[in-house]
Amino acid sequence: MVTNLPAEAKAKFVKYMEAKTPEEKLKALQEFFAAVPKHKGTENLVRWIRKRMSELREEIKERDRKKSGSGISIFIEKEGAAQIVIIGFTKAGKSALLKALTSVNVTVSDIPYTTKMPVVGMLRYEDIQLQLIEVPSIIPAVSAWNTKSISLARNSDGLAIVLDASRDFINEFKEINSFLNEHGIYIVKPRGYIEIERKHDGGIRIVNYGKLLCPESNVVKLMNSYRIYNAVIKVYGEADLDEIERAIYENIVYKPAIVILNKIDLLKSQDMLDKFKQILPLEIPLVMTSTLSGVGLNDIGYSIFQTLKIIRIYTKPPTGKPSSKPLILRKGATVLDVAKAIHREFVEKFSYARIWGPSAKYPGQKVGLDHVLEDKDIVEINIKK
Repeated sequence: MVTNLPAEAKAKFVKYMEAKTPEEKLKALQEFFAAVPKHKGTENLVRWIRKRMSELREEIKERDRKKSGSGISIFIEKEGAAQIVIIGFTKAGKSALLKALTSVNVTVSDIPYTTKMPVVGMLRYEDIQLQLIEVPSIIPAVSAWNTKSISLARNSDGLAIVLDASRDFINEFKEINSFLNEHGIYIVKPRGYIEIERKHDGGIRIVNYGKLLCPESNVVKLMNSYRIYNAVIKVYGEADLDEIERAIYENIVYKPAIVILNKIDLLKSQDMLDKFKQILPLEIPLVMTSTLSGVGLNDIGYSIFQTLKIIRIYTKPPTGKPSSKPLILRKGATVLDVAKAIHREFVEKFSYARIWGPSAKYPGQKVGLDHVLEDKDIVEINIKK
């Protein structure tokens, strides 16, 4: 990205940000594209503009299809403890995996690209359910085809990337990773990334969850140059001014992921598998499966649960039994998070909590709001009368 676009180009981008309809956005983006200098420093920006224009054209077509009654919504409401999108190339065995894991009625076929619409199933892991969504197979060069898959992947809690062990799965993984990156989805936490929340007032406020590698005054100046005067800018990891500007254009998201190497019984090269294990980022677990033999299928739920870094918390009233259905929270959650999840009154009138489980030094330990919880803790909150 560049931080020295001509004022004319920035003014055109402001028109894009202020546009309301897809048609207005598309027209403004076309004008912005014409005003952006074309050189090596703007290659990524130009690539993003072209991709975004293609997405807007598809959005307009999709809306028109819905108006005519032929369109189908690509939003799927989240159910269970988490929503995981199963993504990959055609014939990797995604449909067979979904059927084996959830018993959902899905067509398993030797014909490529059989799955044309998302298919949903529920995977039980211990006492919770994980929502799995198989999306249409990726076709990197066909933007319109990939719209549903990318939209659902961005909205998900995590990804399951399915590879075929009988093919060149190393290159396929690299291609899928590049494809996701091009659409602003990262499966490895970048060195730094930015979230920008536009506000109606309050000025420019910077919240550091990491390290900002430039003076805050430069950030304010950059935002104001795009006529953004009120926003909360959240900095994760290490981020510089270029990354902040990129966030103005693109919505970068990080999605925890697992890799499922399917059809492991058809593996052609142990050397290739060893090499893949070496290049696969440490934060991405590898699960080797076969839907024919059932190998590895029982490991998928555990891998997803651990990768998403979620915990189960069971609440109980002072004189009652623990709930059978847990609250799902992120690792590092505190008693305060539990109180908020129950009701605002439990925060305002909080007196103390008692804890049973892994985070308690002894059963029924008395703690405050800042106590950090662990998976399978039981929490009893007592409030002031």
